[in-house]
Amino acid sequence: MIIQQFIVGSMAVCCYLISCEETKLAAVINPGGNEKQILADAKHKGLTIKYIINTHGHADHNCGNGLIKEATRAKIITHTKDADFFSRPEIKEYFSILNLPDSPSADQLVNDGDTITIGKVKLTVLHTPGHTPGGICLYSSPNLFSGDTLFVGGIGRSDFPGGDTKELIRSINQKLLTLPPDTKVWPGHSYGGNFSTIAREIDSNPYLSKVL
Repeated sequence: MIIQQFIVGSMAVCCYLISCEETKLAAVINPGGNEKQILADAKHKGLTIKYIINTHGHADHNCGNGLIKEATRAKIITHTKDADFFSRPEIKEYFSILNLPDSPSADQLVNDGDTITIGKVKLTVLHTPGHTPGGICLYSSPNLFSGDTLFVGGIGRSDFPGGDTKELIRSINQKLLTLPPDTKVWPGHSYGGNFSTIAREIDSNPYLSKVL
């Protein structure tokens, strides 16, 4: 798997263009801006974008879905619970304060343990609620795309609608800290850094004292 990281939008979202070296099939994870740059990079590398994957339903992570889907006809993938939660009128109204484009409806819904196949690359869906009801991480050893569940030196917020601190801590403990220590963590924001490892986060992330 080849990984290209982009820091996009006003909230420093980490967007990823991941691809299969053999088949040149690709997916975009969390397109939250800089869509022209992402598309140009994919074209330059001869990639075909098959999927747009959102680790959760917040607009800063999916506001670029529409433009990339229009340009590539890629399928949008999100977790079942976030598809339901973020379709509610009161939730749409609340997050309209971000003043970002809405995402088209998802084309494919996933649940915990599902596999997303991109050529020879296989991503395992880990349902990690707490930041949002349908938040997910994506695992393909030795890489973990941790969305807004786990950051470098931090963890996701749980004070937005749909957030739950106890669920977030449980998700991190049960789904992420059980992965091999050398797992490379690619976060949903670059607040504390662009990447880390599970071992480093266990050793130095101050928020994980609530988990361990």
